[in-house]
Amino acid sequence: MKMKKISMFAALAVLALASTACVAAASDELMNVIFILADDLGWSDTTLYGTTELYQTPNIERLAERGMTFNRAYTNSPLCSPTRASILTGQTPARHGSTRPKHHTGEVRLKPVLEPTAKPSSKVLGIQTVNRLDTALPTLGKMIKKGGYATGHFGKWHLGPEPYSPLEHGFDIDIPHTPAPGPGGGYLAPWKFAKKLQPQADGEHIEDRMAKEAIRWMKDLPKNQPFFMNYWQFSVHAPFDAKPELIEKYKKLVDPKSRQKSPTYAAMVESCDDAVGSLLDAVDKAGIADRTVIIFISDNGGNVHQTIAPDGVPVTSNFPLSGGKATIREGGVRVPCVIVWPGVTKPGSRSNEIIQTADFYPTLLENLGMGLPENYPVDGINIMPALKGGKLDRDGIFTYFPVGMPAPDWLPPSMSVYSGDWKLIRIFHGGENGAHDYRLYNVVEDLGEKNDLKEAYPEVVKRLDGMIEEHILDAGAVVPIPNPDFDPKQYHPENIGKPLAQRNAADKPVKRSGGQSKAKPSEESQAEPSDVVDGWVAGGACLLFQKEGQLVVKCAGGGSFFRVQKLKSLKGGPFTLRFRMKSNASGKSSIFYNKPSRETLIPFAFEHDGEFHEYKLEIPVETLEALRFNPSRSEGTIEVDWIRIFDKSGETVRSWDF
Repeated sequence: MKMKKISMFAALAVLALASTACVAAASDELMNVIFILADDLGWSDTTLYGTTELYQTPNIERLAERGMTFNRAYTNSPLCSPTRASILTGQTPARHGSTRPKHHTGEVRLKPVLEPTAKPSSKVLGIQTVNRLDTALPTLGKMIKKGGYATGHFGKWHLGPEPYSPLEHGFDIDIPHTPAPGPGGGYLAPWKFAKKLQPQADGEHIEDRMAKEAIRWMKDLPKNQPFFMNYWQFSVHAPFDAKPELIEKYKKLVDPKSRQKSPTYAAMVESCDDAVGSLLDAVDKAGIADRTVIIFISDNGGNVHQTIAPDGVPVTSNFPLSGGKATIREGGVRVPCVIVWPGVTKPGSRSNEIIQTADFYPTLLENLGMGLPENYPVDGINIMPALKGGKLDRDGIFTYFPVGMPAPDWLPPSMSVYSGDWKLIRIFHGGENGAHDYRLYNVVEDLGEKNDLKEAYPEVVKRLDGMIEEHILDAGAVVPIPNPDFDPKQYHPENIGKPLAQRNAADKPVKRSGGQSKAKPSEESQAEPSDVVDGWVAGGACLLFQKEGQLVVKCAGGGSFFRVQKLKSLKGGPFTLRFRMKSNASGKSSIFYNKPSRETLIPFAFEHDGEFHEYKLEIPVETLEALRFNPSRSEGTIEVDWIRIFDKSGETVRSWDF
């Protein structure tokens, strides 16, 4: 039989394609991919970097023993949905426009726009985020499916409900097929956020179940069928609950002097790690470890803005990093990362190269033999040289975060660039006369970002800021602009970096709604009464104080109450109200929602025993417009540690940490 002749160009093209496809696999055996994405797991929440003595992650360590641990892995955002969009598109939030996790809300917005107004205390107009992952994009699932792979998504999505679900983005299967931002109602069955998923046992943990579903799918595939598995964990996102037996285990291991001391959160980390172990065991049992790429990373830094766990202690600590989730600081974007690529990564190796979540898109597509889509801009790079133990040829990576959230170490709407040892933060129009403000850190020598070096290295600031401007222009980003209604008299720069509960209360004379109070502050108190504390006001015979991280309400009996002053209409109910409080008063107590009336009154039995208790109740309305506490009918002192309001999906819609 005579063979057809082919051109030299075509032959070279075929050889190049084969070479790319065979980076780590034989030509007749394509590499499988398991992409494990933890939710809110901080850089210091695993044992990879020697920063915890409480949390136990032996299975993540098993993974590290097989591949490469990255010391400087970054997410493209300190919030979940924007990072998830970057993984699937290869683009930064400056380009794809997703900047906040609003993808479960009713409105559909596929392009970012400027906020029409801002508070007079804000120097800029912010950005309204994209809140769906546009199905017109050539997302990772679509591209890999075209390459002949079976594709499955398991766990959290939070990039939009149908028609923007995983099923519309190239995935053959999606379990539990929920648009929820987190495990609302808790991790243990029955699951409120995954109503179509029936538990197989009382109290079944959602992470255990997701691992079972993912493994079942993998086993049921035809022999030698390459697969791409998105295992995007619900762990360790709020609400903070866990298997009771694991909580009891960690109660015995907590060191009260350590920064990380929540038994509940430690138990959540263990369940997260157990799921990793289940997947590893299944890969080994199937005999496919030598042709399965495994990526493990978190979607943003550890959650330190929802500061109190059910144990009554801080949820976690990102030390030695500053800040955390919802901040552009290191603790918000530097995350644990391990990559196992058989035949490429050296077992037990480490890399100090800077990588970002947008890099996975080109790295997977180019090294699985599919190539990048034409006429499609990608901000990530192929990190294969780093996986082989070498250096990366890149100028820098960018974090675009035009959001100012009331979290510890927060900054006004900002953008950062990492280049070498340097990190420059541009605060949009945060300087004098509308100019930008800057922070410059050497994050190799100064992990905690304590030493701002912008005055000492102006040439570095200029060079790196030029890189920021170039990326903004290239991405066509919608960026904050000066607020035309800015009032310098209402601007409080001393509040930058402080969580909402720690911001300075207005220095005003005591002026209470509902008449003058007979109550007087204790002579031992160092606090002064205020008419407003973190948005809460006193009514009737009450005085408010903020002292030692608590809202103190002194009541003189009668019609004493306190209420939130400006609760913008919250939608997405019914709602769950949780709070931690103690009282030495007495008598009947209640809570009102919306307009106080018999129909909106919820009788509630507070424990007036002088001890802290955590409370939970349901508010049966779709829209919440007001909230009022009537704590007692007698004289006494109420101390409130924190208050949370959750919507029906379990997302925190308002919170106060006094």
